[in-house]
Amino acid sequence: MNAEIAEIAEKPERKQQQRSVVTQQKLLDAAIEAFSENGFKGTSTRDIADRAGVHHPLITYHFKNKDQLWRAATDRIFRDFNISLVKAMAEIPDAEPKAKAEAFVRTYLHYSRSQPALHRIILQEANGEHERMQWLTDNPLRPMFDEVHKALANLQSIGVAPQGSPAMLFNMIRVCAGGLIALKLELKSTSNIDLDSDEQIAELGDLIIRVFFPGDPPKIN
Repeated sequence: MNAEIAEIAEKPERKQQQRSVVTQQKLLDAAIEAFSENGFKGTSTRDIADRAGVHHPLITYHFKNKDQLWRAATDRIFRDFNISLVKAMAEIPDAEPKAKAEAFVRTYLHYSRSQPALHRIILQEANGEHERMQWLTDNPLRPMFDEVHKALANLQSIGVAPQGSPAMLFNMIRVCAGGLIALKLELKSTSNIDLDSDEQIAELGDLIIRVFFPGDPPKIN
């Protein structure tokens, strides 16, 4: 009997928790959309609440303030990207560094297309030095840069990637991938390039790989 009473008492609590999770997800989705379109300063918490279809006070209830909501939204964008990247990389043996580089490019392209806020939020915040740009640098961007920089230096040492600054090479690849997707509406109008097309995304990936990873690793006998 006591177990039955406890179960009945827990049901409303579970429902409340589920509603809370749903509300948070709605607010994060709306925040990602709003911040990527209008930047931090151009976005109001009321606009986010309206987009999410929830009462405005729920923002402060779940996230305290706009800054914390921005960080939570940005963190989710990069966390989801990292999950996609880890899954793609896990399928390729470490002994195939060029294949891992190709997987990185294609994962980057596909995620950028599905979540254009990945680049838009960076562009919105890259116009000045402030705490949000520092947070982006210290959290998602610098760790990713460090890992890819090391991998590119290795690819250069075995003749897969062209010689030069690995840091410059990383950012050239990043702009060729995510930067073009961020401009996809303009590209469609001016160049008839449709980056919503699977075929043209695949072609872009092929071109990036041929340009930046033209060599083949030495064969191991």
